[in-house]
Amino acid sequence: MAHRALTRAGSGALEFGASLMALAGLAFIGYAVIFFIRNFTAGFLELGIGPAEVDVGRAKIRAFSPDLYEYISHLHLAVSGFMASTGLATAALAWFGVRHGLWWAYVTAVAVPVLALAVALPAHYPYGLATIGHLGPIYLATTVFVVGALVALKPMLKARRT
Repeated sequence: MAHRALTRAGSGALEFGASLMALAGLAFIGYAVIFFIRNFTAGFLELGIGPAEVDVGRAKIRAFSPDLYEYISHLHLAVSGFMASTGLATAALAWFGVRHGLWWAYVTAVAVPVLALAVALPAHYPYGLATIGHLGPIYLATTVFVVGALVALKPMLKARRT
């Protein structure tokens, strides 16, 4: 399959946009690392989730049901892995594909976090889990990503017309 990459000359906006997209991908990985570490610490629950959202912590969950505790722990680990892999895919696609003006990389780099967020975010709201401490870092990274995607889009569209 043939593809045509943009020339590197005069693509400052593309470089900047792709860099912001990649930075946001790395931020997703950072959030996943925090998520992973909290599973093994006294915090146990996710970042930004405290007694106001969940009235029991690690010790009470374990005392109530060791099996439930292990299940929640396994979910923390699985979710952190999926967050990290989403961040890695996003960062790599942006850095190695979008920076070179490859449309397939741009579309995939946008689709990957959009799909992840479209599935994960809505479930936070009905249960009162959408705290700023919990979702704030993800919203910040997403904002950086969207700005980068919009900045990169303009030179990509311009190159497509030529």
